[in-house]
Amino acid sequence: MTLSKQTLMEIVDTILIKMYSVTTPQRKFMLTLFSLLMCLRGRANFRNLSRYSHYNEKTYSRWYRQYFDFLGFNQMALSPLFTKEYELIAATDASFIPKSGEHTYGLGKFYSGTHGKAEKGLEISTLAIVNVTENTAYNVSTHQTPAVNEDDKTRVDYYLAHLQRDRHALPSQVRYLAADGYYSKKKFIDGVTALGLHQIGKLRHDANLRWLYNGEQKPRGRKKLYDGKVNFEDLSRFDVVSGVDEPQLYTGIVNCAQFDRTLRIVYIVEKTGTKVRTALLFSTDLAQNAKDIVRLYKSRFQIEFLFRDAKQFLGLNDCQARCSESLDFHFNATMTALNLLKLEDRQQHQQDDPSNPHRVISIASWKARKFNVHLLERFSSHLGLDFNAIKSRPDFEELCDYGAIAA
Repeated sequence: MTLSKQTLMEIVDTILIKMYSVTTPQRKFMLTLFSLLMCLRGRANFRNLSRYSHYNEKTYSRWYRQYFDFLGFNQMALSPLFTKEYELIAATDASFIPKSGEHTYGLGKFYSGTHGKAEKGLEISTLAIVNVTENTAYNVSTHQTPAVNEDDKTRVDYYLAHLQRDRHALPSQVRYLAADGYYSKKKFIDGVTALGLHQIGKLRHDANLRWLYNGEQKPRGRKKLYDGKVNFEDLSRFDVVSGVDEPQLYTGIVNCAQFDRTLRIVYIVEKTGTKVRTALLFSTDLAQNAKDIVRLYKSRFQIEFLFRDAKQFLGLNDCQARCSESLDFHFNATMTALNLLKLEDRQQHQQDDPSNPHRVISIASWKARKFNVHLLERFSSHLGLDFNAIKSRPDFEELCDYGAIAA
């Protein structure tokens, strides 16, 4: 199965047919739902979805409580990317979902990056695959973070459990997991390495780092392990690996007392006019190149665009349900619909300009195109016209692009 030989919805239908847990009624519903999420105007709640289809809002409510294997679906949809042609890494992050009410599952105080403080709402944890070659990310699975700690579990325990549960869905060439500074904790790093992955992350500038001792040892007594604390005021003991007109990169292999493990760190110093910006990155892979650590950590930010696009265009924040099953279904459905839009954009560019792997995708433009196609199909259906004949006209693409924004 390749993206170039089938249309997007034909691929979706093929995948759903191969999923034995999906019944025929559910397959028809999922085809309708994915199509609507990609073209819907307004909020993605049950009532608005019913306005664009023949399903009643109560039908949506019932189907949202039914189990659907989004993880398996995403695996099959993203399988064309699981080749050695592409450099892939995993990334994980959490995002705040505003929600009102008193009886919604998982309602609690979570950190909101928009306002820089904890607010009342929900939180989702997302595991994604970042295609470093094409500089874009795809959702693998999304789970809601419980608000109440069970059995003295912390939120880091829930994030790690998410990774452990869905680690098998990552392709075999994925060796690195990139995460921001919140995930730089001993429990999480130990869990990542136990799963056969290396973690790339960020450290505080005051992290307790110690140089490894490589000198001559005493003939008797305990061996000397460390050779003083790392002082970023004195960079003479670091290796410099950056080139001309690039931020200065200082790297070395040190021991982190907090994590009780040896790390390769990269200290970034970038001068912009009179300002000096610094950052401290690390990798559990001691043999990894310093420039690769910086490059792969930067690619982690593609997961932020998943949250942004899903909230702005796919209705990630709009679910009106309260039970955990419906919320989980909604979060994964919107993120999967975003995957499908990105895959269709990738398919089109492979056909139009295969020599350019780096491109900019506009989800707003794709939403406009999808809405135009949906509206033309509705017109032809109500007016008794042959929609296939309309699609074969040379000016059909021009009609589809009406109101689209150039990326």
